[in-house]
Amino acid sequence: MANNNTEFQYTKNRISLVMRTLCILLTLIVVLLSCKRQKKNMDRKEKSIDLSRSVTQPGVVHVKSIGMDFIVKDTLNSGWNTFKYTNESTEVHFILMDLYPEGKNARNTKNEVLPPFEEGMKLIMNNDMESAVTAFGKLPAWFQEIKYMGGTGLISPNKTAISTIYLEPGLYIMECYVKMADGTWHTSHGMYKEIIVTGTNTDLAPPIETVAIEISSKAGILVADNIPKGKQVFKITFRDQSTHEHFLGHDVNLVKYDSTASLDSLVHWMNWMNPRGLRTPAPKGFTFLGGMNNLPAGGYGFFETELTPGNYILISEVPHANEKNMMYKFTIK
Repeated sequence: MANNNTEFQYTKNRISLVMRTLCILLTLIVVLLSCKRQKKNMDRKEKSIDLSRSVTQPGVVHVKSIGMDFIVKDTLNSGWNTFKYTNESTEVHFILMDLYPEGKNARNTKNEVLPPFEEGMKLIMNNDMESAVTAFGKLPAWFQEIKYMGGTGLISPNKTAISTIYLEPGLYIMECYVKMADGTWHTSHGMYKEIIVTGTNTDLAPPIETVAIEISSKAGILVADNIPKGKQVFKITFRDQSTHEHFLGHDVNLVKYDSTASLDSLVHWMNWMNPRGLRTPAPKGFTFLGGMNNLPAGGYGFFETELTPGNYILISEVPHANEKNMMYKFTIK
């Protein structure tokens, strides 16, 4: 009987010890999980704070495209603004900021501007240029009053373009008119957004350039000095601005190319009036790194990029850029 009591007490003690150990382990697990959740919440909070700071930083405009869209605030301040445009889509895009005449807005874009361009492009795809020009003639008279206030150059998928431009107060349409594989405009798939620019100034100072470039309809693209390796800030000054055969002015795009690239194919692609022009897919062997979109005569803007060893070309998105001296090749070693 005594032995039975002893064994029973021994077993009871062991069970009690096991239970205490399990309780301690469970308590430690709960504590660890709680700490992990708190850390995750703190990380999320810090990330949210950082994002909030970046979004509200005066004069810094974060833009993202996932598809045929612009994810961006719809109200900006006037003055110098730095656009940081991340292209997370599978197609080449750009940003062009169109300052609309008073009383016009995105509804006018949809109802009066897109239809003539869509009709004209269908005719171009059918190699009927004469009828296409007639279709473009249906654009409203006020279309000629739009002021193009800059933006980014062409930017390849999974790249970020950084451009700084000066915005006057008013109503803008942010647009991209690159074309889909079927030849339809990105704008026709919703890639335009109404932006209100207020009278409140950002007080942002423009960046200090490391490379100065000028462009004009007569002299083409002019580069004053050799372009060095590394992070560069390009200042693009528009000596003049004129309407080319594609109904738009000139701009500057930075493109890196490899040994598989054909410069003739790039020149052809940079003219949207060609059936294959500005149409997905972009020509093989080229990576688009941003630039400065159309600005008025006398205007200037900036874009930033990191230049690594390789071959580059500065080219304007106009018909026959090579014949107009609107392309400039250089190499970074």
